[in-house]
Amino acid sequence: MRKLTYFVGTTIDGFIAAPDGDFDFFAPCLTGDYLPQLAAEYPETLPTMGRAAFGVADAPNSRFDTVLMGRGTYGPGLAVGLDNPYAHLRQVVFSRSLTAGQDQAVEITAEDPAVVVRKLKQEDGLGIWLCGGADLAGQLLPEIDELIIKQYPIVAGGGIPLFRADFSPRAFRLTDSRVVANGNLITTYAKAAAQ
Repeated sequence: MRKLTYFVGTTIDGFIAAPDGDFDFFAPCLTGDYLPQLAAEYPETLPTMGRAAFGVADAPNSRFDTVLMGRGTYGPGLAVGLDNPYAHLRQVVFSRSLTAGQDQAVEITAEDPAVVVRKLKQEDGLGIWLCGGADLAGQLLPEIDELIIKQYPIVAGGGIPLFRADFSPRAFRLTDSRVVANGNLITTYAKAAAQ
């Protein structure tokens, strides 16, 4: 069975974006060797248009073949004409406001995200990447099998959290932790068995 992985960047205090959705404040953490290292390890998580710059334009998908996004995650690219950001992946966008007119390679659905994920998990293929955002992650928390958290050495003090959901503690176990370029920390957690 395929697994759902929430692969996301966050501040030390657990915010994935500013209150208005902006994430430019992460830029100082994305310099030097960090992005090339990330591109080598997770090439499919780079937008299609940026893959050539890191020498992974033709790299095969090794970890994920499907990406899930909420309307808030998909929207910034759409606003600048990037309606097919991950052409090398199957793209599913959860939205009740978007309809026809977007790139046909991007699946827009208003269906219950948990139902969609359960169906996707039954299909053959590589893993499913939950790109964001907080509302979608909150809805899918019971379905998330793995967390890969790119923690940047920044404290935001407020903003959009990793998850926006009702209080419902879920146990995960640490499977990997390493400091990479710029003091960024990548931690990997697997869903604890007894849930």
